[in-house]
Amino acid sequence: MCGIVGIVSSKEQELSKITEATQVLSKRGPDNQSTEKFEDIALGHARLSIIDTSKGANQPFIDFSGRYVIVFNGEIYNYLELKEELLADGVSFVTSSDTEVLLYLFIKYKEKCLEKLNGFFAFAVYDKQDKSLFIARDRMGIKPLLYYFDGEQFAFGSELKAILTFDIKRGIDKVSLFNYLQFNYIPTHNSIIEGVKKLKPGHYISIENIDKMGGAVNEEMYYEIPLNQESSLQTNAMNYDKSQEILRNLLDDAVQKRLVSDVPVGTFLSGGVDSSIISLLAKKHKPDLQTFSIGFKDEPFFDETKYANVVAKKIGAQHHVFSLTNDDLYEELDNILDYFDEPFADSSAIAVYLLSKRTKEHVTVALSGDGADEMFSGYNKHMAEFKARNPGVKESLVKMGYPLFRSLPKSRNSKLTNINRQLYKFSLGSRLTNKARYWKWASIINEERANYMLKEELVFNPQRLSDTAFEYKKRKDELLKNIRREGDINDTLLTDMKMVLTNDMLRKVDAMSMANSLEVRTPFLDHRLVNFAFSLPKEFKINVSMKKKILQDAFRSELPEEIYKRPKHGFEVPLLSWFRNELRDKIENDLLSDSFIEEQGLFNVAATRALKKQLFSNNPEDVQATIWALIVFNTWWKKYFN
Repeated sequence: MCGIVGIVSSKEQELSKITEATQVLSKRGPDNQSTEKFEDIALGHARLSIIDTSKGANQPFIDFSGRYVIVFNGEIYNYLELKEELLADGVSFVTSSDTEVLLYLFIKYKEKCLEKLNGFFAFAVYDKQDKSLFIARDRMGIKPLLYYFDGEQFAFGSELKAILTFDIKRGIDKVSLFNYLQFNYIPTHNSIIEGVKKLKPGHYISIENIDKMGGAVNEEMYYEIPLNQESSLQTNAMNYDKSQEILRNLLDDAVQKRLVSDVPVGTFLSGGVDSSIISLLAKKHKPDLQTFSIGFKDEPFFDETKYANVVAKKIGAQHHVFSLTNDDLYEELDNILDYFDEPFADSSAIAVYLLSKRTKEHVTVALSGDGADEMFSGYNKHMAEFKARNPGVKESLVKMGYPLFRSLPKSRNSKLTNINRQLYKFSLGSRLTNKARYWKWASIINEERANYMLKEELVFNPQRLSDTAFEYKKRKDELLKNIRREGDINDTLLTDMKMVLTNDMLRKVDAMSMANSLEVRTPFLDHRLVNFAFSLPKEFKINVSMKKKILQDAFRSELPEEIYKRPKHGFEVPLLSWFRNELRDKIENDLLSDSFIEEQGLFNVAATRALKKQLFSNNPEDVQATIWALIVFNTWWKKYFN
């Protein structure tokens, strides 16, 4: 687990910036930062030592011939098996690292090596003889990789801030800004900076003759999550008991592989089914397993530590609970806002940051349960989607009650208004097409409100044929392409995997763990398990009364019954209270002040003024989510643009 960066340029002053760009990534790799410069390319690597912690495994790493150079972020879990294959071919190794194995595997197979890898990664290999550059990202997009190309210079890095070290054009991508207002994150392979893109999961870039760069940089796909694939797995999937057995075996092997490390390893344990399963399996292979969870002293409704304690006791793990106050969360706000090099306003990142910070005091690697909800239908929205597609009498009545629910007060701030909010959301969604409903339910605010938030000259109508509207529609269509008119819940899950998991959940965990130099591994996202999950029929995953059916049933006999009866709810950061108290002056007189908004020239002053008025009123509804998005964005903008 590390940070990588590189620049291809004919300008020596740009190549010389590689040291600064590498230092920017020091939190991702605090153990060593090194660079290599060649005639037209410079490479940098910031290392968090996990496998083979010796200096000999530092990067950039050069093969024995001196021809190939690699910078690599991630872990290859099956590297020992691959090493045996290479040893049989006569390859000699000077380290015990997975980095060296990956480099020689690439030398032998080129892009075909990607099919052999089980792990998460972003890496680049430079061939000094051919003057070619190869860059790849793992199948699920667990590890980030961004790149910039303007026809003359090509830059890439694990984080946007590393790329911004170089002399690149800094312009706001208008569609990304619009998407950010809608979702509180950027859900596409574009970034907030115009011209900087995110390499798609399961894709690679191969650039020949870097000394004569020109034309386009093309991404090639080597893996895609298979939806309803026809394979031997499909036959097995028709037998529910057999499918549970396959699931248990695949997940057990995925966990075992992710325990390989030369530094201490533990697991996150929230007390939910997913993290409990991961911890259960990890304990079988690691008797001295340590588990970690956070509790919330000031928010007892969201404190789930009692469930984590029950699971830890059941499996016999050494459990650590970090009990936090709202003040603990608030104290980290500046650190969190400073680390994000692209606007990201999922406020649960604050809790992930604290969990990672406290966990790093004990271990360097933690396993998590990320990905299970998206694969097996674990969110409340999945049950709502299932019922919208398979309505009963109750669902039909709620749909008919749309005019009533539209007129009632709605917010998350009380039980009654939250019920009104949920009923209104379902009644509205059930009247829409599958694609329109997904977009609606995934959004924080709709297209009309997002447009209202923008300054007049930035506003666009998706129905008009402007360049910006066309680009917005193209990105939206790409995100929604797997949702079918007659499809089942699996098409929604696949869309969640590609849109929400990659750009929100994994982005959040990677950024917040790396800010604390902690590596987080995700066994559920082993590609063999993902392939199997998407071969299963919807009936194995969800019915009218149960989500994540096969996952829950497969491990029911080994886990405490209490965790199966608990309600599922996420953690809500007390934003409303902070905005009305500790952050009020910053909102009114700095980040959302009329003068700042006017000078910045991006947002509609009338809209931000209305948001502040609603925030401090007796009926704030859910305005805090949009306020938070603006605070995050404007903090970022001041750092990188002002």
